[in-house]
Formats: sequence, C-alpha cells, structure tokens
Amino acid sequence: MRGNKHMKRVYVNEEWCLGCHLCEYNCAFANSGLTDMVLALKGKPIYPRIHVESHDRISYAVSCRHCQDPICTVSCIAGALSMKEGVICVDQSKCVGCLTCVLVCPYGALAPNENGVMQKCELCLKNTCKEPACVKGCPNRAIVYEERGKAV
Repeated sequence: MRGNKHMKRVYVNEEWCLGCHLCEYNCAFANSGLTDMVLALKGKPIYPRIHVESHDRISYAVSCRHCQDPICTVSCIAGALSMKEGVICVDQSKCVGCLTCVLVCPYGALAPNENGVMQKCELCLKNTCKEPACVKGCPNRAIVYEERGKAV
C-alpha cells in the first residue's frame, strides 16, 4: 500500500547498540528454515538481512527502511522487488543477481545470499516470528519494532 505513513518498522537506537551482532545471528537463523540454531549456523557463513556497522566507537544495525517511494523497486531490471502492504519484498525466483538494487539503495539494505540472489529485511513476515527476529534477539533492546510518525 503506497503512501502508508504509519506502519510498524524496525528502528535502531544507536546509543544502546553493543555491536554484539546477535541481531545478525537471530535474523540468519529465523530465515534459515531450520528449527535448530546450531545446525543452521554453526561453522557456516551466515547471510543475515540486517547488518551491524561500527564507526568511531558507535555501533548500529542497518536494515531495510521500507521507503514510501523505494528506488530499489523501480530500478530492479528483473522486477524481483515489489512493495506489498508497505513492505518491500524480494521474489528470489526473479532475481538475476545484477546488484542494481544494492547500488541504488541509500541505506545499504540489500545483500546477496549464498547463491548470489538478493535478500533484504522483510520484517520476518515469511517466517514464524511474531516480531522481527532481530528485535526479539537484541539483548539491550537497541532494535525495536514500532510505529512512528513519519515514514522514510
């Protein structure tokens, strides 16, 4: 739904982020399709849909902001990105791995998975979480899932 100014999104409170990367592990596990975290992640490279960045002793998590007028969806040459009810989603069967969406996203929210197909935060709508796994697994509540006044 375009123009949806008030919807729940993932927000980061940088002052509370410890840079522990647990959000990345919880995200990768929630989207792995497996029920055992050790089997899903141990000894393997992980491909989370959220990424922790650190600069000048400040850490923060970066994920899709589900923009109102997303440049990634109009730039996707394969039509793999679309907005559904305010959430930008990837149809991985359509993605050709051209990286155009990575180049145009101002937030660095898209990254390829282990097969070179794009993935991004979809607010855990496709898995069994009741709230995004990054939020649920953040020990310091630096990542929140809430509705705020103005959409990006």
